[in-house]
Amino acid sequence: MSSMETTSLRALLLTAIAPLAWGTTYLVTESFLPPDRPLLAATLRALPAGLVLLALRRRLPTGSWWWRSAVLGVLNIGLFFPLLFLGAYQLPGGVASTLQAASPLVVMVLAWLLIRERATPRRLVAGVIGLAGVSLLVLQGGSAVTLLGVVAGLGAVVASGAGFVMIKRWDPPVDLLTLVSWQLVWGGLVLLPVTALVEGPPPSLSATNVAGLVWLGSAGTVLAYCCWFAGLRRIDAGAVSLIGLLNPLVGTVLGVVVAHEAFGSAQAAGGALVLLGVLAGQSFRSSTGRVRSRRSRGAARRSGSGSTPALPRRSAAPVASACR
Repeated sequence: MSSMETTSLRALLLTAIAPLAWGTTYLVTESFLPPDRPLLAATLRALPAGLVLLALRRRLPTGSWWWRSAVLGVLNIGLFFPLLFLGAYQLPGGVASTLQAASPLVVMVLAWLLIRERATPRRLVAGVIGLAGVSLLVLQGGSAVTLLGVVAGLGAVVASGAGFVMIKRWDPPVDLLTLVSWQLVWGGLVLLPVTALVEGPPPSLSATNVAGLVWLGSAGTVLAYCCWFAGLRRIDAGAVSLIGLLNPLVGTVLGVVVAHEAFGSAQAAGGALVLLGVLAGQSFRSSTGRVRSRRSRGAARRSGSGSTPALPRRSAAPVASACR
């Protein structure tokens, strides 16, 4: 299967909400959450939000979706969250977030292996451009990089990439909030005993800690995953993963503005390359093609016989219904 799905502006903007929210994770982790508790942060980000959503949706998996939702929960939450937080604790915000630059190429490889979605040459080049861009964002950072942080960051990319591709393959039969609730609960339940065993009892949480967790659980998790999975339902996995390059860009910008991390001409060029990679990897719908399609339907209706029915107009779902 070749990569032929097109990207509408609405789908692009909807999907982009996710990496914009995720790009704040590193700064929030460094500034708002309890220090050196990556498993606790991951558990408190996932389980409370998942239980609230499950109570609101009141729908449990059925049939094969019990084990499928468990697999997705482990990949997208149970593995991804602790690796993400471990990288955030081990690396500066800008450096940690830019490791996500490997995600588009990893997702394209996994999409080819698992769902036979072949990446077009343009998307492969876009992925390389994005990787080069985020590399420039990091090169002049002047911050210490630990091997543990790098391994954790790359592990998070592989785990989430596999989870995103499997969502594309299995095509969940439920609305997005229900799908997110299942994954958050499964991931949280996996993390809960591991957190207790490795990190021990949780510390007392300050108002700052709670504020950071509320932000990550709401905007950084529920809203972000609804928008991201909506994109996966509308756009090829490879194209969606390229939109994810906005994550390291946001993380770097916040690192510069808030944490006063270094920024120079190389980082500016890197940011431009990231944006170029995101846009170059999309196959936007042609407005000319849409006009021609409407004219063809009108001509068919006017031709008289009525034997050729008018084609139904395909409408893009708004944000409200996509994240219902």
